[in-house]
Amino acid sequence: MAFPYMEAVVGFMILMYIFETYLDMRQHKALKLPTLPKTLEGVISQEKFEKSRAYSLDKSHFHFIHEFVTIVTDSTILYFGVLPWFWKKSGEYVTTVGLNAENEILHTLAFLAGLMIWSQITDLPFSLYSTFVIEARHGFNKQTPWLFFRDMIKGIFLAVIIGPPIVSAIIVIIQKGGPYLAIYLWAFTFGLSIVMMTLYPVLIAPLFNKFTPLPDGQLREKIEKLASTLNFPLRKLFVVDGSTRSSHSNAYMYGFFKNKRIVLYDTLIQQCKNDEEIVAVIAHELGHWKLNHTVYTFVAMQILTLLQFGGYTLVRNSTDLFRSFGFDTEPVLIGLILFQHTVIPLQQLVSFGLNLVSRSFEFQADAFAKKLGYASELRSGLVKLQEENLSAMNTDPWFSAYHYSHPPLVERLAALDEPDKKED
Repeated sequence: MAFPYMEAVVGFMILMYIFETYLDMRQHKALKLPTLPKTLEGVISQEKFEKSRAYSLDKSHFHFIHEFVTIVTDSTILYFGVLPWFWKKSGEYVTTVGLNAENEILHTLAFLAGLMIWSQITDLPFSLYSTFVIEARHGFNKQTPWLFFRDMIKGIFLAVIIGPPIVSAIIVIIQKGGPYLAIYLWAFTFGLSIVMMTLYPVLIAPLFNKFTPLPDGQLREKIEKLASTLNFPLRKLFVVDGSTRSSHSNAYMYGFFKNKRIVLYDTLIQQCKNDEEIVAVIAHELGHWKLNHTVYTFVAMQILTLLQFGGYTLVRNSTDLFRSFGFDTEPVLIGLILFQHTVIPLQQLVSFGLNLVSRSFEFQADAFAKKLGYASELRSGLVKLQEENLSAMNTDPWFSAYHYSHPPLVERLAALDEPDKKED
């Protein structure tokens, strides 16, 4: 008897939904607490706490609805054979427009185009509500409807330009890969990730945001001095106009080898009136670089990708897998999609493990900034970012352990304070 892949996948998806909803309920209960955690009393103002609480509860209510609609939709699509039906319809469409439906690449691209249209339509109400109701209600949204839809159209345009060559290449590789298929697929995705990381900040990101050099002044001098002290090969220092879309703030770095760049959100500069707080945040980011966190993460992702492709090669010709989901043919891309669904349990475990590692890296980067003498500045900077972004002050330990890639503020402040107490 063939293994019931589809029933197992849908069953696990529902079980995960129940488990994650339980965690969401725990978090919702924590968000409703009327008082700050003791360690944040006197650190976070009561006004900011009330605003943060209201914002977090709004997002939590919205999340419950969104996740319920998502699990019902996804389970229905899989259980009632919508995917194989849509695959057949996309083949019929290819024939209708005068193309050869036997050409798997053309058939697959038509199928993906339909999926993209479907996802845009179904996601749009949630995106609009999140942006123009929740984010606007709490003072974060700075987008106009025109800018929102312009960004969406640009995203679709990029997908139409970039997607077909990538999908076509993957199909050809799988069709001709032979016994070394997993290695070929990994090599292709590795090369693609390098190309995208190179081109994204230069060609794609500027389509959505304006990047300008950080003006000369004390802030620039302090950041350049810090980078020089650490032998960080800083080539460019940008400010991005994040305020055109949101008042949330951030900072990040990118680049290969000796060509590193740092990007500051203009909202970060506006919110941190003290330059030292911004420099402390940069010191934390440089800690990730100095401690090789970015390299370790990249290598780990490459190993996981290779293992995933290795697993795919074991089932890609499984007739039972395709038939379980209602397919009477075995298209390459469909095989990849079905495989991704069957390994969801492993993906959940890996994601949890990566979150644990990420949280450890965050503590290490904080400690690195502290060793450079930025303990108090980083502390005040983290508090300022927490306040201005109205991040959740009260968090459930189970929820944060499962979901958060960054430790809650309470834990980070405690870790920053701990060495001082020991030294006393």
